[in-house]
Amino acid sequence: MTTAARTLPAHGTLHRRKTYKCDCEPCLAADRDYTNTRARLIAYGRWQPFVDAEPVRQHLRMLMSYGIGWQRVSRMAGVSNGSVSQLLYGSYNRGGSGPTKRVRTQTADKICAITPTLDNVAPSARIDATGTRRRLQALVANGWPQLRLGTQLGVHHRLTWGQIRKETVEGDTARQVRNLYNQLWNVDPATRGVHERYITQAKRIAAREGWVPPGAWDDDYIDSPAATPDLGEDVDRYTAIAEDAQWLIDSHGYTRQQAAHRLGITSRHLERALAHGRTKVAA
Repeated sequence: MTTAARTLPAHGTLHRRKTYKCDCEPCLAADRDYTNTRARLIAYGRWQPFVDAEPVRQHLRMLMSYGIGWQRVSRMAGVSNGSVSQLLYGSYNRGGSGPTKRVRTQTADKICAITPTLDNVAPSARIDATGTRRRLQALVANGWPQLRLGTQLGVHHRLTWGQIRKETVEGDTARQVRNLYNQLWNVDPATRGVHERYITQAKRIAAREGWVPPGAWDDDYIDSPAATPDLGEDVDRYTAIAEDAQWLIDSHGYTRQQAAHRLGITSRHLERALAHGRTKVAA
């Protein structure tokens, strides 16, 4: 019977130096940096080696709801899988102890520095297709034929149609569509050699399906399933923000701060929007 070899922590980490006594220069440098930082913070009366784990756990769950798995967070943050697993699920090796109650400040800072952005999603992770679908639909509404979009994406045009219909897409696909949208959203297809006949045909398909052009979407909200297109009506911006934020809070367990970050606004802006919404309801 054989056992899998243990994967050692990377060089240049305090964990490798302390646990495995590695004497390489990067590990020794990490040890010196930690010791110097600790001594300086103690001298200033600011040494706080541990913090409450619950806010960090909430941040992790929020990232996971966005399609960024905890093991990917572990790699991106430079934190061991074991530490993140115990933070979320506890340990079976210690009498079934529950999730970690306190976590090292440095670990908390590294994990909380990972943001819920499309660029941080793993290539094969399945995520909500709302933004991908809307971007493709908007390009078709602008006159871009699906055949041409498929060529630009390097896929068959039937796959482009399939992406429009899907509920989830892979992270890599979502990034490719976002990048293509950023390139083409304000470009006239005719200037790129698309025949007028096919431009007209694409626009007719979009009109029949009820797809709206890029101008109807705010870049900050195009990925939010709760968002609605602006078709020129007199829309109350604060009400729209409050509704989107409340959807994130109720459906995905976001805190207000996390919802504000996802919507690309400040926490103060969100608080004003929520207060505005409560005033409208009371009226």
